[in-house]
Amino acid sequence: VQLQASGGGLVQAGGSLRLSCAASGNIFSIKTMGWYRQAEGKQRELVADSGETTDYADSVKGRFTISRDNAKNTVYLQMNSLKPEDTAVYYCNTYLRTRATATWRNYWGQGTLVTVSS
Repeated sequence: VQLQASGGGLVQAGGSLRLSCAASGNIFSIKTMGWYRQAEGKQRELVADSGETTDYADSVKGRFTISRDNAKNTVYLQMNSLKPEDTAVYYCNTYLRTRATATWRNYWGQGTLVTVSS
């Protein structure tokens, strides 16, 4: 299974970016897809997660929107009203089962850098 993320970049405060992450491989079923981020010197934290329910970090509620295209095994993160404190490497994550096993597990993308200038 591979997760290919894209859409990061440099944006001014107040601007918008849209991240995409596509899962590929011998996928049987996906339970959740989501985004985490890790700022320099900080621990990785949940940004948004989409499964049976949709969850957001308090710091992004009302500004970020997660969505999925299940036919394409793709998750998106629309980020509006960006702030300098949103600067981080953003990682996509999925909890899925492959056709080869009966085991559910987490997979991580390679990360995409989002930099918000003030």
